[in-house]
Amino acid sequence: MSENENKFPDYVTFPRTFEKYKWYKPLITIVLVIILYFIFEFILTYIFGAAYGDNIIDSVANGGYETLNTTDVSVYFSYLSIAIFLPIIYIVSKIVHDRPFSSYASSRGGWNWKLYFKCLLIPLAIYIVFEIISILTGMETGGSSHVSLIALIISSILIPVQCIAEEYAFRGLLMQSFGSWFKIPILAIIIQALIFAAVHPYNFLGAIVIGVSGIIFGALAWRTNGLEAGAAIHSINNLMAFYMVALGFGSISSTLSTWDFLSDILLTLFTVAALYYIGNKKGWFDEKTSECKLF
Repeated sequence: MSENENKFPDYVTFPRTFEKYKWYKPLITIVLVIILYFIFEFILTYIFGAAYGDNIIDSVANGGYETLNTTDVSVYFSYLSIAIFLPIIYIVSKIVHDRPFSSYASSRGGWNWKLYFKCLLIPLAIYIVFEIISILTGMETGGSSHVSLIALIISSILIPVQCIAEEYAFRGLLMQSFGSWFKIPILAIIIQALIFAAVHPYNFLGAIVIGVSGIIFGALAWRTNGLEAGAAIHSINNLMAFYMVALGFGSISSTLSTWDFLSDILLTLFTVAALYYIGNKKGWFDEKTSECKLF
């Protein structure tokens, strides 16, 4: 075991360390999060529908990723539909009051912005090199050539928030809940990854990629005792995909080819390995969070 693992409580089974923990409280939390999610989603749908028309909502609800346009308001709706998990989990943590909201972020004392921004650098460098090679070799094809500056700015803000919220929901709430029940981190990691894959509208190969990514991000959260590293890679992955489409070098699709399947898995594995190795070597994951907290 590393010094980091000895220093902090196990992240996956972390809920069990709190005095107010009872087996049924994570279940209550999940149920309340689902209920509040539908309420918040209804409000969000009503606001966007009233402002931009029902066709905006229909394009997201009835179609796959092909229906989304990087310059269309529907893409902002899809980002916000995930981002709302952050305030919802925060509200429910105050209602159930079994453990602090910060415990969903890490077992090191909460969310650490400094760590998150440091973890962005390595995947950013790797993904830029990968995309340049893809463009030069012709592996990246399709898409339009028009760019909306407003779309780039808004999405550059919303996408990281969406990715962080997704990590809180799956690697935080779900993985820690399963971990507290079964006390087997690997099992909790796999279960949340299967759910993670099930809620993404991809074809079979795409679902496998999402499931593998969920396992990798879950394992990274477990080994680093927090969500920041996984959220950083998740953010860069989604940002680069958006930029490539917005700049006309790619297209959004729910159907992955064999090349997409292999390259996505290998790229994610390489990025996680590089980040974990460098972060561990430099002691990034050994610092207890004291002040840089989310909420």
